[in-house]
Amino acid sequence: MVDKKKVCVVGAGVSGLAAAHAFRQRGHDVEIVERSNDLGGVWEPARSYPDVQTQSPKDLYRYTSMAMPDDYPEWPKGTQVHAYLKSYAERNGLVPLIRYGTKVVSMQRRAGGAKGWRMELASGGKTASQDFDFVAVCTGNFSEKRELVHPGQDDFTVAGGQVLHSSEYTDPATVRGKRVVVLGFSKSATDIAVNAVNSGAADVTIVYLEPVWRIPYFIGGLINFKRILYVRAQEVMFPNWEKSVLTRLGHALAKPFVWANWRGLESLLSIQLKLKKTGLRPKVPIETSINCSVPIVTPGFFDMVADGRIKAIQGTIAAYEKGTVILSGGERVAADMAILAVGWKSGVPFLPEEYRRKLVEPDGQYRLYRVIANPDLPDMGFVGFNSSFCTVLSAELAANWLVRYADGKLGRQPTRQEMTDNIEMMLHWKRNERPAAGVYGGLCVAPYHFKHFDELLADIGATKRRRNPVAENFAPPNADAYAGYLKSAPDYRAA
Repeated sequence: MVDKKKVCVVGAGVSGLAAAHAFRQRGHDVEIVERSNDLGGVWEPARSYPDVQTQSPKDLYRYTSMAMPDDYPEWPKGTQVHAYLKSYAERNGLVPLIRYGTKVVSMQRRAGGAKGWRMELASGGKTASQDFDFVAVCTGNFSEKRELVHPGQDDFTVAGGQVLHSSEYTDPATVRGKRVVVLGFSKSATDIAVNAVNSGAADVTIVYLEPVWRIPYFIGGLINFKRILYVRAQEVMFPNWEKSVLTRLGHALAKPFVWANWRGLESLLSIQLKLKKTGLRPKVPIETSINCSVPIVTPGFFDMVADGRIKAIQGTIAAYEKGTVILSGGERVAADMAILAVGWKSGVPFLPEEYRRKLVEPDGQYRLYRVIANPDLPDMGFVGFNSSFCTVLSAELAANWLVRYADGKLGRQPTRQEMTDNIEMMLHWKRNERPAAGVYGGLCVAPYHFKHFDELLADIGATKRRRNPVAENFAPPNADAYAGYLKSAPDYRAA
């Protein structure tokens, strides 16, 4: 029999909602603590820049039990995603469980050898302690803003200039008539640069360290990129972990053909995106850099660089002066506003230092079995840290894995030693065989999402029957099919 647990879910974004639903389905008492005043995480309107939209098509950016509305475009806008998440929370009775404006200050193991954690929660200017039997951390990779401060920034702002993090750029009217410098080369950086041009900025400059490979929504103008980056046939081109002798032999024999595939894709992208004309053709082979940080092309970006509406300068910000941004190469760019699209910090700042050392290696790599649990952090797990091209499905599968792990109900419950050995193997693989897998602290399963999902389903004890294995090798993940896989696992409820 499984005892009912009092579970704290930290965060009410995509992963927090998935975790809350999974634990609630198994009969546990759940509370969700959310430091902001709305659900949605990165999709909360108060922290979303104008025209933000998904990088994944809507049929891949959804929970297994609920499709996005038919009238949504293939790549929904931020407001639509937020509405979808709100509808999911309402449909599954999660809204009453959310404590908004509540921040986790710290946590400690419960006294007297009791299982679980004592959480220090701050809300309304007051701090109170509360005990939980289990904690699901669902803050993900986009929780804490990465802050950059450069010399002369105070003088720049005193003179009327503005310096914003990308998440603080929420009103396009603020750039009208302004000279704007965008720092960064992520999807958010190029989205904001294009939006600034379209919103009437007087001048737009994007400053980047290195050009990166980007994937357009339609490769060659015809093929939806999900038919290339989201299919097993492409995934097998990447050597993964735990390779058998036969698999290694297959990769060796196929190496010339795989090499030709990637060079062909690079040539196609170079022509389609005008990479040589704009000087933005990356120097690294595309296959060595495909991971969760590979951005989708912002429509119009390369055309705007090509015709001069956006100036692209390689380097970074070195300093500010009144009305001027000074770059590392010595260039001086007249500016009224600097928007820093420099990303986010992953971390669990409320976790005691002794446990943070067990969770994160000195080089920033996370020690997480299946990117979900650490054997040295009892009564705790992480949902949504297994970032992939299929964010929502990744979080939902992790949530279903975690509740069974917490209840000792996995089909193949790992021992402490098995978890430790697997963590060490994965760390070695990321550091030595696939360095691109080290982004986000190693919390990226792309482009190996099928293998990762297969492992989670096998652990859960789900039955995975593939109707047509050949056809499925060329099809993206099907959320409805995964719903069936999850339902096939042994059922139980806590009492």
